[in-house]
Amino acid sequence: MDFPVKTIKLSNGEELGYRIKEGGDKKLLLIHGNMTSSKHWDILMEKFDKDYTIYAVDMRGFGASTYKTPVNSLKDFSDDINEFMDKMNLTNVNVAGWSTGGGVAMILAADHPSKVKKLILIESVGTRGYPMFKKDQTGNAIAGEYLTTKEEIARDPVQVLPLQKAYDNKDKATLRAIWEATIYTHNKPDPEKYDEYLDDMLTQRNLADVDYSLVHFNISEEHNGIEQGNGKAKSIECPVLVLWGENDLVVPEQMALDIKKDIGENAELVYLKNSGHSPLIDNLDQLLDNMYSFLRK
Repeated sequence: MDFPVKTIKLSNGEELGYRIKEGGDKKLLLIHGNMTSSKHWDILMEKFDKDYTIYAVDMRGFGASTYKTPVNSLKDFSDDINEFMDKMNLTNVNVAGWSTGGGVAMILAADHPSKVKKLILIESVGTRGYPMFKKDQTGNAIAGEYLTTKEEIARDPVQVLPLQKAYDNKDKATLRAIWEATIYTHNKPDPEKYDEYLDDMLTQRNLADVDYSLVHFNISEEHNGIEQGNGKAKSIECPVLVLWGENDLVVPEQMALDIKKDIGENAELVYLKNSGHSPLIDNLDQLLDNMYSFLRK
């Protein structure tokens, strides 16, 4: 099943791509992560309960969306999606964010509590951001020496330059190797789908800006080594499900624990077995079962 991309224009001049799966009166908004777009949600959308109408949006600079003004924070993405929700008349809906999209979804829930009924965080960046470190001659991270500027991040020889080069050269073989080393650790998409996902990755135009935004993200009440948190996590009042794959090589367990701690008693943490950073591919049924049981409560 294919979900064609539509676009909608925002007041800031950007256009956001989005896909819809028509269903019942219940609503679910999906926010993708770094290196992806709404396309990567397709197998979940196909299988999801028909009682739900599902909206999957492309963030600015990904997929079918424009990238006229560079982002400086995850809040820039969240503000775009908030206006998207206004234009689509979406309020009091369930929201799921994957990886970087989890950080964006947390800001949305904190800033606009009436819009988010329940929040599902799938392998999400932590409430205290995702630090990047300077590298030594062998490419290993130097503990405590943070990358903080866009220029430093864009020049990072391990996490950024190889990816950016693959994008620039439309080098799907390198992208495939990166994903199989870090993300598709248990299962892989079927070959046709895999190729579609690789094509989709090549639509990203904001890699260093997203990494910069992740480095400076901190909605906890703690200092994360780069800056003091703004405490917004405590403003998330809706029920929150934190899902973390026990074999996630991208987001460490501590980030999931921090989310639960920083949000508080309305957050519950569930561990996914035999799953890495992409439970959609590693174990979709387990992911859906956990989403359904949380949404039914």
